[in-house]
Amino acid sequence: MMTNTDLRVVVGSGGSKNNIGWLHTEENELNLLKHSDWDERFAPNSIAVILAEHVWEHLTYEEGIDAAKTCYEFLQPGGYVRCAVPDGFFRNERYQNMVKVGGPGPADHPAASHKIVHTYRTLKSVFEAAGFQVHLLERCDENGDFHYDDWDENAGFIYRSKRFDHRNQDGELGFVSLIVDAIKPQEQ
Repeated sequence: MMTNTDLRVVVGSGGSKNNIGWLHTEENELNLLKHSDWDERFAPNSIAVILAEHVWEHLTYEEGIDAAKTCYEFLQPGGYVRCAVPDGFFRNERYQNMVKVGGPGPADHPAASHKIVHTYRTLKSVFEAAGFQVHLLERCDENGDFHYDDWDENAGFIYRSKRFDHRNQDGELGFVSLIVDAIKPQEQ
């Protein structure tokens, strides 16, 4: 069981090693919905940061709350989940078709298992239901306007973001994510 006070875990890393020094995991070894996976690897209150880039959209709303509760249990007080998902308020028809529930068509497409397309309202409520305080880092509002709060990539690198995604060039956004930090309060 890992108990390192600086333990940083990537869930559903998809083979990416963008976050050097982090523990990279895949669904088959650390499933957000299998509490036993977490019990076998970590002590409660032992993880400093959990990073999930484009993972929560593969869960239903209710499963998302259950996953958030598991993360809450294993995070240290003051620790956080940095979570990025497709943004349901991004006004781009091609993007929305690509990220929609069930994906754009082929069964092997990465979006084929999407169960929800979150907006900042739904994702915030998922984490708040588990006890987190939520800080919005990148999001679109109901009018499709993009909002950005500067964030430190060393505290959890998100490729599919305003600054790092190759599809965002010359001041034009081609691909955005809804990005939040869900913070476990210091005192419980």
